[in-house]
Amino acid sequence: MSANPEERERTEARVGPEPTAEPEYAPYHHPAAGWGAANSVTRFMMREGALVDGPRAIMRMNHENTGFDCPGCAWPDDTKGLHLDICENGIKHVTWEMTRKRVDRAFFAAHSVTELAGWSDYELENQGRLTEPMVYDPDTDLYTPISWKDAFELVGRTLRALDSPHRAAYYTSGRLGNEATFLYQLMARELGTNNLPDCSNMCHEASGRALTASLGTGKGTVDLKDWETTDALFILGVNAASNAPRMLTALAEAYHRGAQVVHINPLVEAAATRTIIPHDFKDMATFHATRTSTLNLQPRIGGDMALVRGMAKAILEQSSADPKALDREFIERHTAGFEEYRALCEATSWEDLEHQSGIGRADILEAARVYREADRSIVSWCLGVTQHEHGVDTVREIVNLLLLRGNLGREGAGPSPVRGHSNVQGNRTCGIDHRPGTEFLDRLAEVCGIEPPREHGLDTVRTIEAMLRGEVKVFVGMGGNFALAAPDTPVTYEALRACELTVQVSTKLNRSHVVHGRQALILPCLGRTEKDHQRTGPQSTSVEDSMSMVHLSAGMKRPASPHLLSEPAIVAGMARAALPDSETPWEWYIEDYDRIRDTMARALDGFEDFNRRVRLPLGFRIKQPARELVFLTPSGRAEFSTAELPDVVPAPGTLALGTMRSHDQWNTTIYSDNDRYRGIKNLRTLVFMNEDDMRERGIAKFDPVDITSTARDGSTRRLPGYLAIPYDIPRGCAAGYMPEMNVLCALGDYSTQSDQPIMKHVRVTIDPAA
Repeated sequence: MSANPEERERTEARVGPEPTAEPEYAPYHHPAAGWGAANSVTRFMMREGALVDGPRAIMRMNHENTGFDCPGCAWPDDTKGLHLDICENGIKHVTWEMTRKRVDRAFFAAHSVTELAGWSDYELENQGRLTEPMVYDPDTDLYTPISWKDAFELVGRTLRALDSPHRAAYYTSGRLGNEATFLYQLMARELGTNNLPDCSNMCHEASGRALTASLGTGKGTVDLKDWETTDALFILGVNAASNAPRMLTALAEAYHRGAQVVHINPLVEAAATRTIIPHDFKDMATFHATRTSTLNLQPRIGGDMALVRGMAKAILEQSSADPKALDREFIERHTAGFEEYRALCEATSWEDLEHQSGIGRADILEAARVYREADRSIVSWCLGVTQHEHGVDTVREIVNLLLLRGNLGREGAGPSPVRGHSNVQGNRTCGIDHRPGTEFLDRLAEVCGIEPPREHGLDTVRTIEAMLRGEVKVFVGMGGNFALAAPDTPVTYEALRACELTVQVSTKLNRSHVVHGRQALILPCLGRTEKDHQRTGPQSTSVEDSMSMVHLSAGMKRPASPHLLSEPAIVAGMARAALPDSETPWEWYIEDYDRIRDTMARALDGFEDFNRRVRLPLGFRIKQPARELVFLTPSGRAEFSTAELPDVVPAPGTLALGTMRSHDQWNTTIYSDNDRYRGIKNLRTLVFMNEDDMRERGIAKFDPVDITSTARDGSTRRLPGYLAIPYDIPRGCAAGYMPEMNVLCALGDYSTQSDQPIMKHVRVTIDPAA
């Protein structure tokens, strides 16, 4: 750990670009998307020199099986043949990937790692695309070129020399395609470990565990057609305009057809007000905005469970006078534990529900009325629900509410988690799971002829802990920017630097390349937009969206460098070097990805006849037993949960802080220091606060403040000199940007229910800067 564990300050380089003007803040009152998005995209493409490639990409992105899948969010492709199924953030993400800038051997020869470590994260990524494999030379403190053969041999030699396969961990970001994902987990398991941490460990692990416990499946049960037919949408902890912008189309269409749209979030985000859909040319021409909500509720941070419990309590109370308030036939035929849940709701007082949710009884009853009067309801949620100590209990409470009125197994109804990153759900489906099930391992053994390990592996938090202890010596990262995405930033840095070897498979330079092990490799890969040619011809890969649709993605652009390899090829190269006697046909797989898919079809439940079905229009949907009212739970029924309400009210003098993205950001990639939808310009080192909380502390707008978090173990972490911004957020709550604020979330502050870092509920004090 660091020399001063009682107080750790972020001392590394800033994340965003250097501000070019004074910070500005003015509340945003315009519609989401619309001309604001169009203007932003145009300026961005001009800045990146992509006025030709950008429009070409727009016409190929998210087109069924003929184009490439957006490397941004995991929102499903339009089902009605829309030709511009795109959004502002998706276009920026693709343009950022297609940049003409290059990071070649001359660049690395001119800049030491020590120098690069002082650059901002924006500056690192803004240098452009990586062009060839590089290895760290500790004598010169420079990255130097290395051949692919020698790079693979370094990985293989290091892995073979480990005294246990559990000394290595294989991290996965959501961008990895299904074929590479399957090969990656196969490599790890043939080597003998289930150490397969992934970004889900930090994002939606709570959703998977909760849905599995309640319904026997770890995914949502609805698809986009359900969104198009539902009577009521309840959106919890989601900033759709930035994190899943194409959802705006579904919200606007729902409002147009008379559906109720209820947003539940501590901040009233732009997506919860109005929108102009850019591909609706009439509305764009007339500046006609459509409402995207019929009700907005602002619970305190962590108060969602109490709010949902209150809605359930109201429904149960109404059922004594109105039997139709409950779907009694559904409850009797398909659920277990209803009477215990009813008793729990009856025993929970309205006073407790109001106190814990931060919402008055009248507003809770209004939300319950909307739910009661809707024949079919969908409840959707994102990280605002999951990144809490009680995230699993909250998702199970959502399922409880759905079960009361039989909102499962029929069109227009069900649970719908919003996965944030393209193919993060596919990664888990295709085997990236540190806690694999026996059935999956048995089939893998039978189909692939290996003996996979049976003991559970390490997740993200425990991988960092193991690296710190010297127990994990090799870290391989397939995509992403682990150094910035993980919690407790200085401790994560320390863990990576303690490794014998770190391997980063990437498209662009980022912080994880300059925070590395004693040996380090940068292995550059093809981007989602680029053509992938193998021995048998052009290849496509598949991805799974957040609603279980699997479809193909094929790049359109010449690779940024002739020295780039595809992600499947990189995995196969490492595997062959680490497993020289393996009978797995690694090279044969890479010649034709259909061969990988044929093996996946035999090894993965739901992927039968993979190669044919994935080429159908829009691909195919993986079967969801719970959608068919088949529940793979111990009781064989959907199970009500009876968790006690957590106490989420901050102690006197403290605040609950949640981390989030700015609008001009995708995960750890920062496009600018602006956040249009929250009215911010030229500033990232800020904290949004309730005006009464600011007044109580003697803090005015733009005053510098010191933010101090206190971990469970009593240690503290500090961000000095952030600027306070008055914002419409409940008292006792605050918010700011990740990854800068990840430093405040202690490595040990993870949910005991899901093992996720509690990044949406950090206990802090905020005081005028010293």
